Amino acid sequence: MIDVKELVSKMTLEEKASMCSGGDFWHTKSVERLGIPNVMLSDGPHGLRKQDLNADHLGINVSIKAVCFPSACATACSFDKELIETMGKALGNECLAEDVSTILGPGCNIKRSPLCGRNFEYFSEDPYLASNMAKHHILGVQSTGIATSLKHFLANNQEHRRMSTSANIDERTLREIYLCAFETAIKEAQPKTVMCSYNRINGTFASENKRYLTDILRDEWGFKGLVVSDWGAVNNRIDALKAGLDLEMPSSGGVNDRLIIKAVKDGNLSEEVLNTSVERILTLMYQYLENRNKDAKFDMDSDHALAEKIAQECIVLLKNDDNILPLQKGKKIAYIGKFAKAPRYQGGGSSHINSYKVSNALDSSKDFAEITYAQGYDTNQDATNSELLAEAIEVAKDSDVAVIFAGLPDTFESEGFDRSHMDMPNCQNQLIEKVAEVQPNTVVVLHNGSVITMPWLDKVKGVVETYLTGQGSGSAVSKILFGEVNPSGKLAETFPIKLQDNPSYLTGFGEGDEVNYSEGIFVGYRYYDKKDMDVLFPFGYGLSYTTFEYSNLQVSSEKIKDIDTLTVTVDITNTGSMAGKEIVQLYVQDVESSVIRPIKELKGFEKVSLEPNETKTVTFTLNKRSFAYYNVDIKDWHVESGEFRILIGKSSRDIVLTKSIYVESSVELPKHYHMNTTYGDLVCDPNAKDFLKKLNNLYFSEMEGDMGEGTQEMMLQMLKYNPLRAFISFTNGKISSSFIEENLKELM
Repeated sequence: MIDVKELVSKMTLEEKASMCSGGDFWHTKSVERLGIPNVMLSDGPHGLRKQDLNADHLGINVSIKAVCFPSACATACSFDKELIETMGKALGNECLAEDVSTILGPGCNIKRSPLCGRNFEYFSEDPYLASNMAKHHILGVQSTGIATSLKHFLANNQEHRRMSTSANIDERTLREIYLCAFETAIKEAQPKTVMCSYNRINGTFASENKRYLTDILRDEWGFKGLVVSDWGAVNNRIDALKAGLDLEMPSSGGVNDRLIIKAVKDGNLSEEVLNTSVERILTLMYQYLENRNKDAKFDMDSDHALAEKIAQECIVLLKNDDNILPLQKGKKIAYIGKFAKAPRYQGGGSSHINSYKVSNALDSSKDFAEITYAQGYDTNQDATNSELLAEAIEVAKDSDVAVIFAGLPDTFESEGFDRSHMDMPNCQNQLIEKVAEVQPNTVVVLHNGSVITMPWLDKVKGVVETYLTGQGSGSAVSKILFGEVNPSGKLAETFPIKLQDNPSYLTGFGEGDEVNYSEGIFVGYRYYDKKDMDVLFPFGYGLSYTTFEYSNLQVSSEKIKDIDTLTVTVDITNTGSMAGKEIVQLYVQDVESSVIRPIKELKGFEKVSLEPNETKTVTFTLNKRSFAYYNVDIKDWHVESGEFRILIGKSSRDIVLTKSIYVESSVELPKHYHMNTTYGDLVCDPNAKDFLKKLNNLYFSEMEGDMGEGTQEMMLQMLKYNPLRAFISFTNGKISSSFIEENLKELM
C-alpha cells in the first residue's frame, strides 16, 4: 500500500486543493506530476449506472447496459440479510468489471412521509430494519473491494426544496429515528464513504455540519472513511472542509479549489485540515487501485437470474380471499393492464438503470395457463380510455380469473419531486372497479415505489405487492401467481388508509425552507400503534401459501441488568402443505415509562425457510440498546428499571407470543431539584421519603380541626403539582426557603 502521508507531503498546496473536488462529473482529479491517477464513482444503489459522455445526475441520459436489481423499497420487504449481501457482491463484481471504484448507495433515509418522491430508494420507516439492511448491502459490495457510499446523511426525507430546506428535528428524535437509521450500518459495516445530503439540519447545511460529519460520525461512531457531497450539495467549501466534508462532487471548474488555496494562505483554513481530507481521498483511491481484480468480468445472464431470485423473496401477498392464489394452471386467465406487458420495475432519477433485459408477466406466464391480454389503460395520461376499458371488461367476463397489473407510472414518483397524493391514476382505479363488477375472481398486482390507497380493496379477492422488483420482476411475479414460488415478503412500511392519517401530514414538507418534524419519534407504526389507529396494512405484514405456528418462547433470564445481554429463542413450525419462508419479528415494549415511548419497537428479525411440518428454533440476542431510549440530559442511551415485554409477531399488529422480563438500570440519572420542583416529582423519588415526611408534618400541622376521613389523601393529590416554593406561603412561614433548600441539597 502506498504511503499516503508521504505522498501528501510531496504535493503542492494547489495540488492538494485540487484533489478535494471532482475532475469531471464522475471522476476524481489526477495529479500527473506525482503519478496519481483518477478513479470513477458511479450511481447505484440497485444497479450500475455508469455514464461517460453527456453525464447527468438525474437519470436523463443513457448509461451502459447493466442489470437492474430490486430497489430498496422491495429488498427491505425480503427482511433477508444474507440475500441483500449476495446482491451487494454481484453489484461489486459489476463495478470491478467496469473499472468503477465506488457505487453510490445504499440509501437508508427514513420514510417519514409516503409522499417522498425518493421513497423507492429507501428501505423503511423503521430505523432498525433500514440500518441492518444497509449494513448487509455494504458488507456485500465491499467484500469485492469496491467502496459504497451510504446516503443521504442526514434527514433527506423529501424532494421538495431539497437543496435549501432545513429539517428541524429535536435531539431525541434524531437519535432514535434518523441517526439510528445510519448508525448500525456505519459502526458494523464501515462504508468507505458516506454521502452528505443537500438539505440543512436545524439550520446548518449537512455539507458543513461539523456536529454530524465529525462529532457524531467520526468521533462517536468511529467512521474511518471519507465524506463525499451529494452532487452539487456544497454551499460553502471552506466551512464544509472544516466540518469534515472531504470530497466535493462534481467538479467546480476550479472555483472552489482557488477558494481553498486562498483560505489556507489567509489563515482561514488550517493546512492540516486540508491534508487530512486529501489523505482520506487518496486512501480510498489506492485501496481500490492496488487491490482491484483487473480481469474481473460479470455474466449478465447470471446476474439477471439472481435479480429474479431476489425479486421472488421481496414480493408481498397482501390479500388472498378464498385462496384465489396460487392460480390454477390450465385455467383461462385474463391479464389486464399495460404493466403486464411493460412492467414498471424501477424508479426514476439518478438510480435509473439501462437494463440489459426485462422480463414481463405476460410472456413469463404463457407456459402456465391460457392467457388473454388487454391493455386496459394508458400510462401516458391519467384519463380513462373508453375503448381500452371496454376491451378489458369483455376479456375479464370471458375468463375464469382476471389479474390486473396496476401501479404508479414514472410521472407519479421520481427523484426530484414529491407526490401530491397517495392515489394511483384514476383510470387504473376505475379499471379495477369495473372489472371487479363483472369478474368476482379478480386479483390486483401492484407496481409502485411507495404506499398507495386502495379504494377497491374490498371488491377484489387478491392483492400482490411487487413494489419495484428490478428487471426480473415479470418472471418473479408469474412464479408467485402460479405457485411455483411461495410468497415470503413482508411490508417494510405501514400502508395507512388515507394520507391524512400519516403522522407528518400536518407539517408535511414545511413552509418555505423550514420543515418542523413535530411528530417526533412517532413515525410509521410507532404512531399508528400509539394512536390505536386502523391501517390498511400494518408494518411487517405479509401472507403465505402455507401456515406457520409459533411456540416455546424462552428467555435466558427473567431479570437482567442493562449491561447484560438477553438471549431469546422461539420455535417456528410450518403447519401447511407447502414449503415456505416466515419472517419472525421481535418487538420490545417498555411497560411503564417516565418518558413518552412507542408501544413497541422492532429489535430483531430473522427469515426462516421451512419444509412442511418442519420446526426450527430462531435465536435473538438483545442488548442495552434494545431496551433504551435516548436521554437528552445525560446525552446517552438510557434504560429505566422496570418491566419490559418481549413480543414475537407475524407483523407489528399480529403479536402471537409475549414474555415479561425485568431490566435493572446500572445508571442513576442525576437529580436536579430546585424551588420550582413540584411536590409530585419528589413523591416519585424513593430517596425523598424523609424530606416529604418532614414537609407533610409541617404542612398538615397548620390545618385546624378534624379534616375528616380521606381529607389528607385528597389534599396530597391536590398538592401533586404545587411547586415547593408554594409551601412557604401556605404555612405562614413555618416552612422556610432555607429549610427547603437545605433538604434539597442533602437529597441531591
